[in-house]
Amino acid sequence: MSKFKPKFSRVAQLKTVEDFKEYSKANQVNLPFTDNLESGYSDVFKQKIHLKSGRTIGNRFCILPMEGWDGTTDGKPTIFTQSRWEKFAISGAKLLFGCEAVAISHDAKANPRQLVLNEDTFEDIKKLREFTENKHLEIFGDISDLVMGLQLTHSGRFCKPTDNTKFESKTAYAHPFLDAKFHVDPLTQVLRDEDIEEIIANYIKAAVLAQKAGFHFVDVKHCHGYLGHELLSAVDRPGKFGGSMENRTRYMREIITGIHAAAPGLEIGIRLSATDFVPFKKGFEDQGTPETFENSYKYAFGGDGLQIDLSETKAFLAIAEQMGVQLICITAGSPYYNPHITRPALFPPSDGYLPPEEPLLGVQRHIEITAELKKSFPELVFIGSGYTYLQERLPNVAHAVLKEEKADLIGIGRMVLSYPMFPADVLAENNIARNLICRTFSDCTTAPRNGMISGCYPLDLLYKKLPEAETLKNLKALM
Repeated sequence: MSKFKPKFSRVAQLKTVEDFKEYSKANQVNLPFTDNLESGYSDVFKQKIHLKSGRTIGNRFCILPMEGWDGTTDGKPTIFTQSRWEKFAISGAKLLFGCEAVAISHDAKANPRQLVLNEDTFEDIKKLREFTENKHLEIFGDISDLVMGLQLTHSGRFCKPTDNTKFESKTAYAHPFLDAKFHVDPLTQVLRDEDIEEIIANYIKAAVLAQKAGFHFVDVKHCHGYLGHELLSAVDRPGKFGGSMENRTRYMREIITGIHAAAPGLEIGIRLSATDFVPFKKGFEDQGTPETFENSYKYAFGGDGLQIDLSETKAFLAIAEQMGVQLICITAGSPYYNPHITRPALFPPSDGYLPPEEPLLGVQRHIEITAELKKSFPELVFIGSGYTYLQERLPNVAHAVLKEEKADLIGIGRMVLSYPMFPADVLAENNIARNLICRTFSDCTTAPRNGMISGCYPLDLLYKKLPEAETLKNLKALM
């Protein structure tokens, strides 16, 4: 049996709205909430968003970008990749924010089976987009209001291009905790300025191919501890990509400028870790605890490592807005070193820890950060994250978030793997299928962390029947 014993109640055990509200109050959770979702409530979710580019997003649901572990070793999609994209297509969401985290080069991959966009993989990824679009058209009859993007990524510190067990890190600077945790040699693995310039050039090349493949926008990824995000906290880095805020945003600015020049008309979005925290580790009774440090921790963009401060986040967004970026997808932290911040969950992945807080507080944090940024930048289109943990109560909270203009779209991540039609059911005001709801068991993380393909093993029949399902079951029994 697993030794992980959650200390908080499962959302599934909170059978009624009143149960959920009473539990939230008892745990000092304060979420926006619509008590009674009466007939016609879906009108809030059906509202369209008209972008400055002239494109229209047909409703207020967004599918968040996934990082697949099921492509070929040369970066092409497989039937498992297609199965995941089919879920995006049939979800009913009209914004697919990035669809997939696609590496800009082979050495930029976060795992050996991540997709790569280059001349060799172009036709396969183009066909994957066409398949997704056609499947959406088949189910919903209209793609004029479907906006599809591709997330372009360089995994930086977390590169594993050839071996699932071996990091081949490319870092922005020497880090006092992460270098030791992920076996990084700061003398040989910190990128030179000319290396970063080459990465920028590869981003631009990939964006050109994405446009040719028919994607409406690219997401220039700045989240979760990957390279774009890490450069934002490169306060100690010498040279033109570190130190001042101007230098730490140079990577973003040069990529956007290059894309505008090489792929005119291609929109740009950014998925941003708006705040970061000090790395956490497994502590007493497997509960997460922050690393201890003397004086100050200076490597958390959007805070001091323990408290949130969105001053630099707002400065970053002001630059992005000036450069014509409109789509902003907000997340927080990194699943590699503080996963409870990024993905509120009751059950940790195999390399994680028990949540140090009631996970609903993590959902609240996501909502409050996004709301503050939306208030400061009303012309930007903000997608919120962290909603899956709400489970049955996701429609109640999401409805209130939209009504109170705390976000423009509701981002759905893990939920779409187990329950792809969740947005469509909300839009149709159907009863929620409780047997399909993601219960955040973290199998979709534990499996790839241990070299297996990504997917929902508890609920998706395609994965339930794989031999990896039994391997995963045995692995979890040892946790």
